[in-house]
Amino acid sequence: MSAPPVTPDGRYIVVRGRLWRRSNPALLADERQALVEDLMNARRAVRSALATNDAALLADARARVDAAKIGLGERGPVWWRDGAPDLNRHLAKNTSYAEWWAGLGRT
Repeated sequence: MSAPPVTPDGRYIVVRGRLWRRSNPALLADERQALVEDLMNARRAVRSALATNDAALLADARARVDAAKIGLGERGPVWWRDGAPDLNRHLAKNTSYAEWWAGLGRT
């Protein structure tokens, strides 16, 4: 499996034609690593809560996933400063990346 395409400005990856915001490249390596570890632990907690059907644990685990993703810059306020809108989850073909996306020969 190859890595998903990254938009020319480095803000998004494209998965099945949809834009997904990338982590903030300005994060220090140790800060990024700690947040990724938090995210993986929170995702394991989601899986565990789903297996035990525990609504309270599930809500807590999902909140931890969200907090880690916000810390990484994948959710919440955008990490870029040029005023460009957040196109997270938009179809690439319906955005300012449409020409770039079409040039990759993807649909």
